Amino acid sequence: MVSPLLRKARAEGRDIVSVTPEQAGWKHVGFRAVRLGAGEKESIGTGSRELCVVVLSGTVDVQVDGVAHAGLGTRGSVFDDVAPAAIYVPGGCAVAITARTDAEVALCTAPAGPTPRVTKRLDSAAMRRSVRGQGSNQRFICDVLPHDDPTAAHLLVVEVRTPAGHSSSYPPHKHDTEAPPSETQLEETYFHRLNPPQGFAFQRVYTDDRSLDEACAVENNDLVMVPRGYHPVVVPHGYESWYLNVMAGPHRFWVFRNDPAHEWMLAGTATLAPDRR
Repeated sequence: MVSPLLRKARAEGRDIVSVTPEQAGWKHVGFRAVRLGAGEKESIGTGSRELCVVVLSGTVDVQVDGVAHAGLGTRGSVFDDVAPAAIYVPGGCAVAITARTDAEVALCTAPAGPTPRVTKRLDSAAMRRSVRGQGSNQRFICDVLPHDDPTAAHLLVVEVRTPAGHSSSYPPHKHDTEAPPSETQLEETYFHRLNPPQGFAFQRVYTDDRSLDEACAVENNDLVMVPRGYHPVVVPHGYESWYLNVMAGPHRFWVFRNDPAHEWMLAGTATLAPDRR
């Protein structure tokens, strides 16, 4: 039986995988990944939602209310060691994405909020990239739209690449309670890729009382929804993992709580203390 938190990818067609807030049963995060052949176009009206377009592979041109943002994207694969091209679009805009080459794009959305905002091409060269963890807990982070970037109203977007045989989003952490400064409430999606693509990984989503406890075997292009609870990922030997996280909640601030049962592994290890994803 497929977990209710897992949305399986489509092997063919324009839509790879998607979820709306209504389908997820929550209020904020929406996600859609699409394939475009060279010359194909995707049109979007942002309406009451803000949008971050992340170019997963290939090259696209993006028009926002008729203003051109040309030549976004240089990667052949999400596993290339470069930051992605991305553009933030506020609510109330008409967006047209045209593929120059075969391309894949992620469309990440959240409520636009009342404050007027502006379209911004996110500079790949300026995206914060970091290495977290050590040993079999090491992973590679790219902050596409982090909470300390004031561009967006609610959206947070981050890429994580995890080597074969490693764990990620570990020790398990959660952000489902609005109790700043110790924790904030954020919904989250994980859009998974595996290299080679026939691989798989495992993600568990669970709460302290185990009222939610789902274990998902994820394959290439699958999407996992995290409405609440801890959500670690483990990658088997031989397969590299990449995932795109989209988060949003009442306030655009990411503060998490580690599972106290597993936090012991951070004690006395200063180099591990910053690990969050």
